[in-house]
Amino acid sequence: MLDLLFVHWNVDPVMLHIGSFGLRWYSVLFVSGFILGWFIFRWFFRREGVTEDLLDSLLYTLLIATIVGARLGHCIFYQPDYYFGSWQGFWEIFMPWKGGLASHGGTIALLIAMWWYAHHYGRKNNFDFVWMLDHLCIAVAFAATFIRLGNLMNSEIYGDVTSLPWGFVFDLRGETEPKHPTQLYEALTYLLLGVLLVSLYKFGYKKLYRGTFIGLFFIICFGSRFLIEFIKEPQVDFENDMLLNMGQILSIPFVLLGIGFLVYAYIRKQPACVVHPEETPRKKETTHYARSLS
Repeated sequence: MLDLLFVHWNVDPVMLHIGSFGLRWYSVLFVSGFILGWFIFRWFFRREGVTEDLLDSLLYTLLIATIVGARLGHCIFYQPDYYFGSWQGFWEIFMPWKGGLASHGGTIALLIAMWWYAHHYGRKNNFDFVWMLDHLCIAVAFAATFIRLGNLMNSEIYGDVTSLPWGFVFDLRGETEPKHPTQLYEALTYLLLGVLLVSLYKFGYKKLYRGTFIGLFFIICFGSRFLIEFIKEPQVDFENDMLLNMGQILSIPFVLLGIGFLVYAYIRKQPACVVHPEETPRKKETTHYARSLS
């Protein structure tokens, strides 16, 4: 509901009630991000001549790595005392539906998963680890947009008090003052980042070097996350006494890693697209006459 200066946000997190079962907006948006990613990767594979038989195994790998990594990231980085301080907390690590997913943990798990995937499937299909990351980050940008919209539907991970006209009063959380809708700030950032990356891929992927896409993604994604965290409410109590919160501390290495990937791209100058063996330029062989002269 709109007010003169802010928005009252009291949307039910449950999209559909079927008896005792409730289908949540967050779940639908989370899964939608993976479905969209599947279609994006199908476009990549068709465009670069990679077999589409790899799509299903890629989807399963991404889904498992994201859920496991994001859950462990939350438990380790944000609430280690609770999850590792008692057996009850420990068993709740395996219950992601109770809440608590951290994007930094998901990112780390995806890096490990893509290294395994490229090692297992890459050589026979002419792609490597960095090629996987370059393409994955485009799909992830759009998936992250969906996830942040899911956070909005859950009325969670919002910002400090604001007097700006687009401030949200999160009624379901008992808030009475307008807060920064940082979920929308991040969602818009990731959407624009996705559009930028997919445009670069569509019009210049044969001219760009491998490592460029993931480098830009890490710098812009986690750089913006670092800045937006300044206006977020603390996620856990121990952040109240910190100069930088946990989200900012975890973002710094990824920004540096992004710079490293851009340096790698400039030094290696390896094509961003798949190069099949028959496309590799052959070296000019010395003729029999030239060899006789020498």
